[in-house]
Formats: sequence, structure tokens, C-alpha cells
Amino acid sequence: MSTDAVVLCVLLVFALVGFVSGILRYDLVALLALLAATVLGLVPPAETFSGFGHPAVITVAAVLVISRAFFQSGLVDILSRVVERAGGRTTMQVLSLTLTVAVLSAFMNNVGALAVMLPVALKMAKTQGIPPSRLLMPLSFGSLLGGLTTMIGTPPNIIVATYRGDVSGTPFGLFDFTPVGVGVGLVSIAFITFLGWRFLPERKGQASAEDRFEVESYLGELRVTEDSRAVGQTLAQLNAEIEGAPPVLAVIREDNRIPAHRFRGVFREDDILLVEGETDEIEALANQARLAIGFGGEEEEKEEKGDEDGRAKGEEKKPKAGTGDLSLGEAVVMAHSRLVGRTVAQLRLLERYGLNLIAVARQGRRLKGRVRDIRFENGDVLLLEGGEDDLQEQLPELGCLPLADRELRLGKPRKLLTSVVLFALAVGTILAGWLSAPVALVLAAVLMIVTGVIDLRSAYAGIDWPVIVLLACMIPVGQALETTGGAAWLAGQLLAFGDQWPAVVSLAVLLLLTMFLSDIINNAAAAVLMAPISLSLAQGLDAAPEPFLMAVAVGASCAFLTPVGHQSNTLVMGPGGYRFSDYWKLGLPTQMVVFAAALPLLVWVWPLKG
Repeated sequence: MSTDAVVLCVLLVFALVGFVSGILRYDLVALLALLAATVLGLVPPAETFSGFGHPAVITVAAVLVISRAFFQSGLVDILSRVVERAGGRTTMQVLSLTLTVAVLSAFMNNVGALAVMLPVALKMAKTQGIPPSRLLMPLSFGSLLGGLTTMIGTPPNIIVATYRGDVSGTPFGLFDFTPVGVGVGLVSIAFITFLGWRFLPERKGQASAEDRFEVESYLGELRVTEDSRAVGQTLAQLNAEIEGAPPVLAVIREDNRIPAHRFRGVFREDDILLVEGETDEIEALANQARLAIGFGGEEEEKEEKGDEDGRAKGEEKKPKAGTGDLSLGEAVVMAHSRLVGRTVAQLRLLERYGLNLIAVARQGRRLKGRVRDIRFENGDVLLLEGGEDDLQEQLPELGCLPLADRELRLGKPRKLLTSVVLFALAVGTILAGWLSAPVALVLAAVLMIVTGVIDLRSAYAGIDWPVIVLLACMIPVGQALETTGGAAWLAGQLLAFGDQWPAVVSLAVLLLLTMFLSDIINNAAAAVLMAPISLSLAQGLDAAPEPFLMAVAVGASCAFLTPVGHQSNTLVMGPGGYRFSDYWKLGLPTQMVVFAAALPLLVWVWPLKG
């Protein structure tokens, strides 16, 4: 092995450590690896940023825009309403959810398909009294399995397809992945539906914000009295003076409810502060600011006499928790969210976005301590308060996915027929050979913008830029792995390990290695790294390259063992109340089923001897 190959392999080891550790985000790790490879002379300077114009990167970006357009056109809303009619049995609900999300994932981004179905699954869980933990992991796995079925279903398929085009001049076609992908998907979904979901923990009380965050027990009302410190102060001044004050949701003045972020004046006597926090926090605020608990005055006197239910005089009553036109909304933090790694104080959620952060849940449990000091992570579930319009507009802006049955929508149905026709025309031109996949898909995306299916801002927002940067940076590094001889050396080690084995055994080892690699690093990065190794392995065995490349495509999309292998797994972790170890319970047997189904299909559809 050449010196350059040794240096590159060492560099890749450091990159893998960076991907796994999570200390730096994966796109930054990839960029550092690319720059290091260039400085070390492993990647020619003229080709350092060639990946940004690579057909695979362009295709992924176009598919993400089209996915966002489908989302806003209303197409997926129709499908989700059909799924909601599934029967009350858990088996039928798992089947309807996984099949639907798999069909969606075949033609749109995995995470986008999951984002559509996640609120539907949570609503079904609440309606039927089923723990979401039984539904959400099958939903996530279904989104991954659906991506196996077409070239545009998932970035690894796009990478493998274009890589074949680079080395042979003929890329894989749009539906070349379908025979293996559909077979693996159907077998795996059948396993998850009839047996797999039973391996998952049954965690009660995760179906709604009220259960997860115990909302009602933490809402209270504080009244400004004549001698209150709050008199003559603004809300900002009060918050600055009272250390650890719970968030004020709204101010009631003369029966008018004013959201906290719109309250611009100073407090007056008899103003009512609607607050959210732990019981001791509310009491501490009342004591420090000399605020009275409850309305007081005539209404307090009426309450002391007992209500219509015949409560005895003087019995302690639960504070009212009405917030008028304000709404509570749940949302999960996406991987690309601007919240990740930052705190409420840094983001100024209330001042900039008109949203109050009430609580944060991580892995199904409400985080204790001061909310303003919590540093957000990917997959955190947030309980937010704000006007309905603010929640509707600001959550996508923040990179958060609305959850449950709050009737929050990420887009309004429009030009459904146009989106379907444009996509169908793109597929038709690809199949007819008139246009290449990147050109046809970019053209469809542009026409969706021009015809108003999706606006330009939403189109840019729909692109997962960290994934784009990751691909653009890792493609030149993957090419260097081949040109330096590193891929041939690694393939040689596999051949030496099993030099007496049939080619199908080497294919099986390659499939397993790619599967486990995708469990710890981004699946696109796994495909970029394993594609040149698979080609060298095929050449060493004097076998056809197609089954080995397809094995990489299948393995890279089967990240079932951890919540960090794929964004879909991360997104369901919080709403489902899963722990890290829960993914093994369903993920390991699912991975075994995928392996058992994929290996014979690969050999049958793509013979080892070309």
C-alpha cells in the first residue's frame, strides 16, 4: 500500500471518530477531512470543491425540494387522513403507518415522509390508548425501508447510482433498485407488523403534552396588588429582578388577555400574570414580587363560598389556567434546527419569535432545572406557548417539527395536481432516456417553484444543507480512497480474510459491514466510503460489480441499531420515550431479517458473474 493510501486511511479513521463522537457536527467533520486531504496532497486542489457540482449532490438537493413541494401541496395530507381510519388493533395501525410512510419515502426524503406521518401516529396512539412507543419506531424503520425501493428514495441510492455511472458510464436507473428494495421492504414490514413491534417497551403516558409535561399542574395566576414590586415595572424589568422567575405566559388586564411577548407597558394594580412553572417557583415569584395568588376581589370572594359542585367554603381551589387566544404546542427539534447547541437566552425566543418555552423533554422525560439554561439537542421535545399564527409560522423557521394533535400545519394544500404532474413528467423523461436524473429532477423542482407549488424561500428551507455539505466534501475524499489505492488495499484485506470463500460470502460480509457502519455514522457518508471498496472487492473476485454496489446501497440505508444512525430514528426518540438501548430490541432482529431477505435477492436479481 502506498504512503498516500496509508495517510488517507489514518485520516478516515480520525473522520470516523469525529462522526461517532458527535463533538462536531458531521458536515463540519467532513469539511475538515476534505481540507486535510487537500493540504496533505491526497486531493488535488483543483478538485477540492468539485463535489458541490457532483450529480449525486445536485440530485439529492432536487429531491429535497420536490419532497418539500409535495408536503406543501396537500398530497401527503390526503394519505395521512386515509391512514387515520385504520382499525383499533395495534397490528393494523403499525401496518398502515409503516406501509404508508414506506410508499412516501420511495419518492420523497425519508425525514420528510416521517415528518408527515409522525403527528398522525401520535394522534392514533392517543385516540386508541396505545403507547406511542409501540408505533413510532416501526414508523421510523418504515421510512428507511421505503427509501430502498427507488434511486431517489434515499441519498445512498443516489450516491451508488452515480458512482456506477462514474466508473462504467452507465448509472443505475430510477427503478433498478426496486426488485431488491421492494422484496426487502415487504418482508421486513411484515416482520415488524406481526411480531417486531411486540419487542418494544410499553411506556404509558407519552401520548400527549399534558401527560408528558403535566401541564395543568404547573399553570397558575398571580395578581398585582397595591404594594407589589411589579407596579410600574415592565415584564423585562420584573424578570431581571426576580432570579429564576418562571415564564409569564400572558397578562390579564380588565378581562383582556395580552400575550407576554406583546405586553409593552408597565404593570398596574389588579393585573393578572398567567405563569408556568413548578409549584415552588410560582410561590417564590409570588413572595419575592409580593404578588397575590389567584384573582382576589369579588371573584375570590365568590370562590371562597364554594362553586356549583358544592365545594365547602375555604377549600383550596386549583388556579385557573386559561390563556385566551394563546395555544400550547409540542414540537421536536430537528437535526438542522438553529436551536441545536443553544439556549433560550441565546435565541431570545420570546422577543424574536413570540414564543414562550414552557418545558423540555428528552428521551421521554421532562428535564428539571431552569428552562432558560437548557442547551437544546437534536430530538428534544419542546412545549411552547404562543399565538396560533406564531406557532404556525415560527416553528418551521426554527427548524422544529410540530407534533401531536395541535392542528399545526407546515403548509397549506395548493396545486396538488400540478405537483403530481410535474413529478410524473420528470420520471417519464428519465425512464425514456430523454434527460438524465439530475437534470430532470432539477427541472421539476424549478417548475414547481415557477408554478407556485412551492415558494423560493420554502424551497431553500427544504434542502438539508448539512447533508449537502457532507456529500460534497466526502465525494472527493472517497475518490481519493480509490486513486491512492486505499480502496484496493481494504478490499484485499477482505479477500485475504476469506480467500477460500465463495463470492457470495464476501458479498454477505460487505453487506454486514455497511449495515453496522451506517449505525454509527451518517448513511450518506457510509455509502461514499464503501462504494469504492465494493468495486475493488468485485474486481478482486472477478465478479460483476452490480451486486456489490447494491449491497452497499441496502446496507447504508439500514441504520436500525442506534438513534444516531439516521435522523428518522433521532426524531422519534423523544416523542416515543425511547432509551438508547430500545433500538436494539427491534433494530437487531429487523437488521437480521433485512440481511436474510437481501442476500438471496441481490444474487438473484444481480448475478455475481456478469
